[in-house]
Amino acid sequence: MVRFLAQEAASGLLLLLATAVALIWANLPGELGESYHHFWETHLHIQIGGWDFFDHSLESVVNDALMVIFFFVVGLEIKSELVVGDLSDRRVAALPAIAALGGMVVPALLYVAVTFGTDAVGGWGVPMATDIAFAVGVLAILGPIVPHRLKLFLLTLAIVDDIGAILVIAVFYTQNLRFDWLALALAGLILVMLLKRFTVWYLPVYVVIGIVIWYATLESGVHATIAGVALGLLTPARPLLRARTFESVEDILSGDTAVDPAAARDTNWRIKESVAVTNRLTGMVSPWSSFLIIPVFALANAGIKLTGESISAAVSSRATLGIVVGLVIGKPLGVYLFSRLALAADVASLPEGINHRHILGGGAVAGIGFTVALFISKLAFREADGSPSAFLEEAILGVLIASLLSALLGWFLLRSASSLDDRSGELPVQETV
Repeated sequence: MVRFLAQEAASGLLLLLATAVALIWANLPGELGESYHHFWETHLHIQIGGWDFFDHSLESVVNDALMVIFFFVVGLEIKSELVVGDLSDRRVAALPAIAALGGMVVPALLYVAVTFGTDAVGGWGVPMATDIAFAVGVLAILGPIVPHRLKLFLLTLAIVDDIGAILVIAVFYTQNLRFDWLALALAGLILVMLLKRFTVWYLPVYVVIGIVIWYATLESGVHATIAGVALGLLTPARPLLRARTFESVEDILSGDTAVDPAAARDTNWRIKESVAVTNRLTGMVSPWSSFLIIPVFALANAGIKLTGESISAAVSSRATLGIVVGLVIGKPLGVYLFSRLALAADVASLPEGINHRHILGGGAVAGIGFTVALFISKLAFREADGSPSAFLEEAILGVLIASLLSALLGWFLLRSASSLDDRSGELPVQETV
């Protein structure tokens, strides 16, 4: 957990740098600034015989291919939490799960209220998102004044929030379904389930099947990132070998006789399979997702032209206002109110060392939507032919402004909560409703 949080905090700093580079690049004078969009609009075309296998822009490669790996890691984290983590204990998981529900419902309702009667109302899914990398980065800046259990609360909240975002993408931002490709993707997932059932553990087999599932999902009209989540959720979260089976490794390694090659291979296999596949893959893939894919995503999507005219249009835009209100006000309000309701109904308990001021501050930090908010913006604000709509740049600016304000608000609220505890001369204690 410590390694994961440290990784996410460092990833947030790299994400911030990539965002700054994208904004600077897009706002350079003349052709230098135009080169930003020209570069990401460059098409990658793969043709095999008379079959156009792939024809997408570099931006689409990032959003529809690389981001599948990001959502695959999300799926792995969700699976681990559901099977062996906090989400496996219903009472422990209840508070962050219910808080996450409030943090999705209230921002969406506020956005709809602000944009009602306009074409921008379809972007209600944008302010539902939480960016765990930036959120953990803010907590890391605050250091030891943030209770450790609040970090775990926020991490669990973000995972449940990701589940909500995945469902929103799959159900509401899917266009032009092609059922033949969708059937192929489902057949691939069923094949994965059967291979698991027959304990086929050779990873390259799953890589090949996963690529087929991704491509079929991409062609089906369902957003390709759903394939990554589905594969992550199908990954085993418990080790193949139990502790008693693994004990034989000790006998081999502690013996005085030399180990023959067959025994060495068997020992290596036993050691590897004593660790859950979700843990192994998270360790392998998560650093690539955090330190390469997410910064590249920010570089490809955060570059918008900031002129007096564009800023004026964004300030007067209901899409921008709805996103800012949803993330900055709706997130902490929804997280706080639903937490209080869960505690009042006695379906959850407040973790030791956390009080309601921490919950409010954590809700504000959860308002840093950034990565997933930008991702949903690209899906929500597009025309029928896939081209960006007039609201997209206003939405991106709204996400950037809201994420900055949420970070500052969360920092202020959590600092205030710590100062009040210090002045009282007591550690944060559990409060009752």
